[in-house]
Amino acid sequence: MELLVAGCAVLGLLTGSFANVVIHRVPAGESVVSPPSACPHCGAAVRPRDNVPVLSWLLLRGRCRDCGAPIAWRYPLVELAMALAFAVAARRIGWSWLLPGMLLFTWTLLVLAVIDAETRRIPNRLTYPLTPALVVLLGVGALLEGDAAAALRVVLGGAAAGGALLALALATPRGMGMGDVKLAAFIGAGLGALGWAEVVVGVFGGFLIGGVAGIGLLATKLRRRSDHIPFGPYLAAGAFVSLLAGGELAGAYLRSWGL
Repeated sequence: MELLVAGCAVLGLLTGSFANVVIHRVPAGESVVSPPSACPHCGAAVRPRDNVPVLSWLLLRGRCRDCGAPIAWRYPLVELAMALAFAVAARRIGWSWLLPGMLLFTWTLLVLAVIDAETRRIPNRLTYPLTPALVVLLGVGALLEGDAAAALRVVLGGAAAGGALLALALATPRGMGMGDVKLAAFIGAGLGALGWAEVVVGVFGGFLIGGVAGIGLLATKLRRRSDHIPFGPYLAAGAFVSLLAGGELAGAYLRSWGL
């Protein structure tokens, strides 16, 4: 198990580097394949030795080798966060056919959370292809594990979570965007592979975290009531919490009510 967790953490670092490319280019409508990565300030191509996750940023002291312009903290933070997310997924899932799908799940959650935080939108360019890809990976993985019920929950979980937020978006169109609805469907499908408790905790947790954070932002006057606060990061946070301990949290809540 430790070898699996460590291997997935390294994979998270490597795919975190690509995640930074996606986060930067997809909202701008650019290709994630070409041209090669370059400094946005001077246009100098990033050398292979300067493209090692986290380490290169540290060795360069957070600055471009050619022009000295600062390289945002976001780059190493995303790489480290992806390594942690992959390690958590590996620890939670273990040696299972579900693991490839859950790694895609965590990678996409982090990417969409950062994009929404920076641009206040969740790109269809990512949700449209990655949601069916997730359903296929987790559905096939569940069947290979001999768990047809989990394969069915992947589909139903996505439909239930997406449908719930769609109803909320239609009822309060200024409070919820369709990007959030698509993200909820993605989260429901991912957590559905684990169980209905995880789906409920993930979605409810997103609202709880978002509500607490929103109150804090308003109380500290970092945001005004008229400001739009992106909800995607909070939905993603709720999903990560549920991935880590959704079943345990649901069980503790039910026991507190004597159920």
